[in-house]
Amino acid sequence: MEEKITISEVTIGITNTGSAFVESGLATGVSQLIQQVQEIYLADEIPWIIGYSGGKDSTATLQIVWMAVESLKPEQRNKKVYVVTNDTLVENPVVVAWVKKSHDRIRQAAQINDLPIEPHLVTPEISKTFWVNLIGRGYPAPNRRFRWCTERMKIHPTTSFIREIVSASGEAIIVLGARKAESADRAARIEKYDAKAIRENLSPHNDLPSALVYKPIVDWSNDDVWLFLTQYENPWGHKNKDLLTMYRSATADEECPLVIDTSTSSCGNSRFGCWTCTVVAKDKSMSAMIHNDAEREWMLPLLELRDELAEAGKESRDFRRMSGRVSLFNGEYVPGPYTQEARKHWLRRVLEVQKWVRQNGPEEVRDIELISFPELCEIRQIWIEDKHEHEDFLPQIYEEVFEESFPDGHFNDNFPFGSEALEILKEETSTPLQYELLRELLSVEHSYRTQIKRTGIKEAIAGAFDRSGYETEQEAIVQMKALTLGRDAAAGGNRSNLDSLIDEVEAGVITNEKT
Repeated sequence: MEEKITISEVTIGITNTGSAFVESGLATGVSQLIQQVQEIYLADEIPWIIGYSGGKDSTATLQIVWMAVESLKPEQRNKKVYVVTNDTLVENPVVVAWVKKSHDRIRQAAQINDLPIEPHLVTPEISKTFWVNLIGRGYPAPNRRFRWCTERMKIHPTTSFIREIVSASGEAIIVLGARKAESADRAARIEKYDAKAIRENLSPHNDLPSALVYKPIVDWSNDDVWLFLTQYENPWGHKNKDLLTMYRSATADEECPLVIDTSTSSCGNSRFGCWTCTVVAKDKSMSAMIHNDAEREWMLPLLELRDELAEAGKESRDFRRMSGRVSLFNGEYVPGPYTQEARKHWLRRVLEVQKWVRQNGPEEVRDIELISFPELCEIRQIWIEDKHEHEDFLPQIYEEVFEESFPDGHFNDNFPFGSEALEILKEETSTPLQYELLRELLSVEHSYRTQIKRTGIKEAIAGAFDRSGYETEQEAIVQMKALTLGRDAAAGGNRSNLDSLIDEVEAGVITNEKT
């Protein structure tokens, strides 16, 4: 039996007006909520989907639902409850281990107690994972202006699962651990959607028309959550006391108090997420874990790699966008994806960190997979087929790091020139752009070699010249600036400026300073 933390309700501030239990007390408040859950559960045949991250709010939500369903008669438990966790494949490894172990215990306990509760782990498609996009396609590390990761890695996998359930049953009720006390913005969004409620305690989902949202602990404070978790035993056997310890370790001062007044911060501010996240300035939770627990110092190389990604500047990015064109903003070019050299560097760094952790980390991470084999295969294919990088550097980098051959062997695309031939071509060309152009033209010709009509080859060749048909990077940028100035002059009806600009461009005398 799980050891409870014995502490009086008065000591933890239950009399504070911010608590949902201030009028009824903890026991009565929980009992009333369980009754509400049961009434909503029994009201129809719509399956439930609980969003479970393994954190305190989703744990409390699942625990309340579990207690409610378990208290029903066996013949009343006729509706599925899917417990869904989204694993982006770059989650904090400590949290990943916690969640996977929790899933195992949920599955076992549900079977033993004859409960219709099923845990499900959803992951992004291989083509949409973090490393495939960053190392494969060259997407720069996410930031607040270009947060490409959320939809691909979080929203789409979970939404796809929900749509499968909706497709099979017609509707679904999504149970979330959202709370108004999390932030003013969260409270405002909750109020907005609750105003559209079509049934008591059920509001429409923002993006899924056939789904309703239920938030059982919406009015709980952070301290209410911890009070409940520490006073009620986890029904699937995953100790809530250990969850409290994990939150404590992710707090800078290693304190996670059950607060006695509003001036004391609680564990609610600890946030776990992707260890690669560069949207925030610093990964405070991982930093705190490493600082507070010597047994977790093995995560330091992950944190260092994350910081390297966050600090990478323009020098690691191509002067062209993904389309191959130069893009300008306020007269200056906007850097595009990571260069080939940068992508090779990030691949090497991830593999090096993975190797180091496996060799130096504790037993439970000796088989850790920071980047999976299917992701490596996808990256290799993107480099060769999409980016025309037939040097096929990935197996070479893999072998240099791990001192063993890449398991997938030779890439079977029958390209006639090997890495040695391409190296000779590179040496014989006068500029890197010239080499890229010739390499892509060879690749285009090779890819169309078996087609009778060769539909699209002219466009592919034109695209190659658009990307690399310049002597230098500076020439490409200057030409785009000149083109932009010309468009502005034409739009403004200034014929003299336009004629002068055309003459200078044709004469080849226009300069970067001029533009």
